[in-house]
Amino acid sequence: MKKAILFGASGFVGSYLLNDLLYSDFYDEVTIVVRKPLNIQHPKLRMLLSDYQNLPQNKSYLVADDVFIALGTTKKKTPDQKEYYQIDHDYPVLAAELTQANGAQSVLLVSAVGANADSSIFYVKTKGEAERDIIALNFEHTHIFRPSMIMGNREESRPMERLFIKAFSVINGLLIGGLNKYRGISAQRIAKAMIAAAQRKDDQLKIYHWEEMQKLIK
Repeated sequence: MKKAILFGASGFVGSYLLNDLLYSDFYDEVTIVVRKPLNIQHPKLRMLLSDYQNLPQNKSYLVADDVFIALGTTKKKTPDQKEYYQIDHDYPVLAAELTQANGAQSVLLVSAVGANADSSIFYVKTKGEAERDIIALNFEHTHIFRPSMIMGNREESRPMERLFIKAFSVINGLLIGGLNKYRGISAQRIAKAMIAAAQRKDDQLKIYHWEEMQKLIK
């Protein structure tokens, strides 16, 4: 019986991931780790109420073959850099460590284009350090997804982001060659690419930008 576990199910990409995981023939059981109950029921679904602070106490429930991590915040929502780092770095790394200890073979992480642990830009550096530390765990299969602008309709109001999405809808076609990794991609397509990647067992480490994600779901 194939099992998946998802961290970040209430987020933009995570919500699409959850839906696709539940309706995928590839998985018989899907566990989500959330701080508050989600209003969703499904025969495959197991819901664990937990957060970063008490996750180690719930280690025995973190059992899966494939681990999907779509955790993240924004500067507006989390202005304190220490808390921001905990959500974007510490929590993903801890989730990967605990699930790997329970036998998980594959980890799939939503990161960001340009992620670089050596960057002087806090956001880029944080994403890069999360990648670095999860890669260092040496899962049998590690899949890193680096989207640029994540497109689609969010439930929460983000006026500035909507403007950027409209702009990307216009300039996407101009980003060709080496620039195509900066193309916007919908949260729905990211989720589909992640599930497709989980079924591939030919790479120990694979990093996906826009073009690689598109190829996965053609």
